Amino acid sequence: MRLCGWLMLFLGIIFSFLDPLLSQEDEIYARRRENMVRRQLAARDITDKKVLEVMGKVPRHLFVGPRYQRRAYEDYPLPIDEGQTISQPYIVALMTQHLKLKEGEKVLEIGTGSGYQAAVLAHLTDKVYSVEIREGLAKKAAQTLKKLKYSQVQVKWGDGYFGWEEHAPFGAIIVTCAANHIPPPLIDQLKDGGRLIIPVGSTLYYQTLTVLTKVGEELRVEHILGVRFVPMVGEAQKREGK
Repeated sequence: MRLCGWLMLFLGIIFSFLDPLLSQEDEIYARRRENMVRRQLAARDITDKKVLEVMGKVPRHLFVGPRYQRRAYEDYPLPIDEGQTISQPYIVALMTQHLKLKEGEKVLEIGTGSGYQAAVLAHLTDKVYSVEIREGLAKKAAQTLKKLKYSQVQVKWGDGYFGWEEHAPFGAIIVTCAANHIPPPLIDQLKDGGRLIIPVGSTLYYQTLTVLTKVGEELRVEHILGVRFVPMVGEAQKREGK
């Protein structure tokens, strides 16, 4: 019992030193997020106040490995596991802004990656479904989102080309990997008035970030800007040459 008492006292002393350090680190990252929002987003064409607010809240540094955390709020993508990347903050904000999410609207994400984009979406609606084709990434993202208490996000390991029919129709669909065509199942799973944003073009070089709005049997198309995303694999890759 005496040993246990000394151990508890020792741990108490350690935590008394750690708490201020952790608080200081949180403040440092909070300031970096604030700078990111002001200099990279608001200074450009991100005008949606809700999107700016959310980008200032989500701890992007917790969605990358320890060696990249101090670079998490810079204006470029960063590597994650399995040769994939987490998109630069501006692109995340831009795609989110073009989705024009309404509260309570169901949103489908294709390409969970680290889970960062899903976390951003979860601040704008409480129904986020995300599909990731790489099992390791799907499991890790689900763990990260659970740890950060994003319980409204559901992650599925599967081929995003086929969407997530069980939860369709969706008010918005966001595809965070490049394809040379629009997957037909995603269009089918979009509700009337729903928006789909996807990088379309050469999966080896550059793509055009494209927004499609479903109006009855028609699709209204808007081209945003040139981008470069990792390619969609699985069924999309099989059909690429067809």
